[in-house]
Amino acid sequence: MSKKSNKPKASSSKRKHNLTVYKGAIEITRSGMGYVSVTDLERDIIVRPQHFNTALHGDTVEVEISKHGDGGRMEGHITKIVTRKQTEFIGHISIQKNYSFFIPDTDRPMPDLLIPAEKLNGAVNGEKVVVKLNEWDKSKRVPEGEVLEKISKEDENDLAMKQILLQAGFSLSFSDEAMENALRFPEGVSTQEADKRRDFRDVLTFTIDPVDAKDFDDAISIKKGSNGLYEIGVHIADVSFYVEPGTALDDEAYERATSVYLPDRVLPMLPERISNELCSLRPNEDKYTFSAVFKMSSKGEIKDVWLGRTVIHSNHRFTYEQVQEIIEAGEGLYKDEILLLNTLAQKMRKDRFKKGAINFSSQEVRFVLDEKGKPIGITVKESKEAHQLIEEFMLLANKHVAEYIGKITVKDKPVPFPYRVHDTPDEAKLAPFMVFAKKYGHVFDISSPNKIASSFNQMLQDAQGKPEQHVLEALGIRTMAKAVYTAENIGHYGLGFEHYCHFTSPIRRYPDVLVHRVLQQCLDNDVQPDKKMEAKCKHCSERERAAMESERAANKYKQVEYMSQYLGEEFDGVVSGVASFGFWVETIEHKCEGLVSLFSLSDFDDFTHIEEDYCLVGKRSGRSFRMGDKVTIKVVAANLEKRQLDYELVLGHLDSTERKVMKTRTHSEKSRKSTPKSFGQRKMRKK
Repeated sequence: MSKKSNKPKASSSKRKHNLTVYKGAIEITRSGMGYVSVTDLERDIIVRPQHFNTALHGDTVEVEISKHGDGGRMEGHITKIVTRKQTEFIGHISIQKNYSFFIPDTDRPMPDLLIPAEKLNGAVNGEKVVVKLNEWDKSKRVPEGEVLEKISKEDENDLAMKQILLQAGFSLSFSDEAMENALRFPEGVSTQEADKRRDFRDVLTFTIDPVDAKDFDDAISIKKGSNGLYEIGVHIADVSFYVEPGTALDDEAYERATSVYLPDRVLPMLPERISNELCSLRPNEDKYTFSAVFKMSSKGEIKDVWLGRTVIHSNHRFTYEQVQEIIEAGEGLYKDEILLLNTLAQKMRKDRFKKGAINFSSQEVRFVLDEKGKPIGITVKESKEAHQLIEEFMLLANKHVAEYIGKITVKDKPVPFPYRVHDTPDEAKLAPFMVFAKKYGHVFDISSPNKIASSFNQMLQDAQGKPEQHVLEALGIRTMAKAVYTAENIGHYGLGFEHYCHFTSPIRRYPDVLVHRVLQQCLDNDVQPDKKMEAKCKHCSERERAAMESERAANKYKQVEYMSQYLGEEFDGVVSGVASFGFWVETIEHKCEGLVSLFSLSDFDDFTHIEEDYCLVGKRSGRSFRMGDKVTIKVVAANLEKRQLDYELVLGHLDSTERKVMKTRTHSEKSRKSTPKSFGQRKMRKK
């Protein structure tokens, strides 16, 4: 079923002076021992602290094997730091008589950093700061650093968000060189450059974005052409015009590879001079763009596609809410154009699902924050037709750019290109899900990938509005592979496309910048194959995952911060996950998830985890807790440091049989508790 390549993986090892050297990421445990994880090794390589050779937790390193232990476990020493995962850290300054040290806030062993007096930047003894690790080699006994920023003691939220970003390996600031690169470009467009481009400045053009957006990286133009056709342009900010290979600006954008969106901030991939000013397609300003222009009939039939560099002038900036009002009311600015675009988008959307795209619905939970970033409310945003309008035209542009590149070869080989691919569902995950779905009457046809997609869509359609809808959607998504970047095109299963790439968001995604560069080379008939394309794709995929993990961690922090005001209160919720040690519940009112541990239910019953049924079942009561079940919980703990919410099940909502079992169990427990205990036993129980 899988489309994955059958080629053998490239080895992560090499020979050096008859010794084997491996490359991988080092994990340094709290105890101080190091373990290097290598892709094609079953077991990690042990590295003792005296052999770290300046490596820090998460760094990509080369390790030379020095010993083979029992059971094939290897031990080695680090010979080279390939890349640092993290170069900026949060901690506090200790200023002594003749020197100053930075002491990092980390639970992983890490040396203090020496801070020269001229690099304290005004920090005083005991102050919380962000410090950058400068070069640290064997010749220096201790690493040196410099203070980048001082952190206010009052602002715990700011500190927490920065810590999340730094631990994921994202730098909080740009180098002076990168900032200088960004500042050297003039405002506006030059006549000389505009003359090289197709001019759309006299064509109706507008942007549609979230109300709080500052970087508008896509715009749509529309005009009526001949033969009843419409010319619709998808215009994307021409970031590659400003961000040139080999510059500090490009190096740092690549290192980040993505912007990171936390509840109270955006850590941009590019300096604001580029993202919010020069490249942002703001209304009433001439801008450089890279465009996909489609000649379409009123029925959505594509008659012609043109790709190339352009110059545009946005006539208006819409929010999604404004466009949705126009769609629903049929009235408003440029209503005829917006209604036509929406009709075409809905037609394309319908055709996409008919051809095999999977129609998972999506909800976006956002926090309403006060001026200090503290959550004071929660809103749930659903995808409406205004969002789908933009989504469909962006998908169309991404698809056609990838199709164009896919037809080009250099010396009978495909052009190295960062495709966005999505593999077929994992058979091991799909099998138990099908058994579960069958209990609700949904049968899957697994005779082909297309039939599986059709089965998913039929299930989602049939479950619409039913109690099991959300649990089937959540579990269905878990069967899916992760979308990644790679130079090996296997298609995008979830979208139902044979060719797909990311072309439409170069302000916030580095793969889109790579796409623009390769596309221009192909248009110029001057392709310079990038031999490092696959490595770049892998890096971008890794950074994307790190950004997503950061976003999840930040959202969890906000959930805990928000729910801490409700300690002791009861709420209705839905079981959102099950494990051998308990189950997670998401409150219906707030969409905040917490854990009900089995320990908290130990007085009620002993539970068994039935993995294939996604549930826990009581041995005596028969009570089960299955994903999607409605329960009532009480908020009992909110730990900001661990980003953890603890809930307890409200037993008053159990049925009479379950309460009877509970009462019997509790009486038995009380009898045992009445037996005198030694001091040691009492102390253990209290602990």
